[in-house]
Amino acid sequence: MIELKPATRPTFYFIGVTTGKSSIMKVFPKWARHLGIDADISGIDLVPHDSVENYRAVVDFIKNDPLSLGALVTTHKLDLYAAASDMFDEIGPHARLMSETSCLSKRDGKLICDAKDPISSGLALDGFLPPDHFARTGAAVFSMGAGGSTIALTWHLMQRARGENRPSRIIVSNRSAARLDHIREIHEEIDTGVACEYHLAPEPAVNDAILAALPAGSLVINATGLGKDAPGSPLSDAAQFPQNGIVWELNYRGDLIFLDQANAERERKNLQIEDGWTYFIHGWTQVIAEVFDIEIPVSGPSFEEISRIAAEATGRS
Repeated sequence: MIELKPATRPTFYFIGVTTGKSSIMKVFPKWARHLGIDADISGIDLVPHDSVENYRAVVDFIKNDPLSLGALVTTHKLDLYAAASDMFDEIGPHARLMSETSCLSKRDGKLICDAKDPISSGLALDGFLPPDHFARTGAAVFSMGAGGSTIALTWHLMQRARGENRPSRIIVSNRSAARLDHIREIHEEIDTGVACEYHLAPEPAVNDAILAALPAGSLVINATGLGKDAPGSPLSDAAQFPQNGIVWELNYRGDLIFLDQANAERERKNLQIEDGWTYFIHGWTQVIAEVFDIEIPVSGPSFEEISRIAAEATGRS
């Protein structure tokens, strides 16, 4: 079982797979100074689909260690929730609907679990989608990977409040059937009238075939973790992106072979290509705001300054 040492200073945790490689380890200390936060950051690495015992040990540790203030959860959002949902004192509505958690925080001695991805993915998406994109083009969305990120971003795109600016179809593929069954159940509960398809894709060729049939302008997303948490891409090098498509790689670090494949087609297919940097900024700032009970703007000069600090800390600027 994983062993965790009590914190000696106020500490905010990053629960992931290769946390030491993440830019947040350089960014958080600078953000903390900028935001007036007195806390350290520490990574907790678990293997994908780790044991129930380890997930429960991590939650128990954060819940009961006085100087452990909360955590951001990446790859393990669904598995940690499934293993330890009975250990949370409060569960936010997004977390309960999606059966996942990306944010653990404490208030008045209570451990609170919530899912911030519906907010952060929506902010990132709407930041780069052209105005009224789906209403104008009739484009579809194809998200490879049926984990927490796809659940969150499809929830955002399916909302009736978007009016006509919703995808004509949402297509999700995944290498395991259980995750597809889970996201199907959530989509059926949302019941917003957007047509959805679910495809088991144990090999890249399945994704290639789905990609080839997409209408022009479609949004194609790599939400598998391949390229960061594990090597590779969900597509083969023979994959054909849709004309005038929008390509979103949720990762911002790693081999990013999916991005290379899209860039090879950029000019011929007139692709708009986005990586996960802005998603990274929104994802972290939403959780930091919750854990430390502060307000962090999502746009405007203050947000731009937060983005600038992060880019400078990582050499991205």
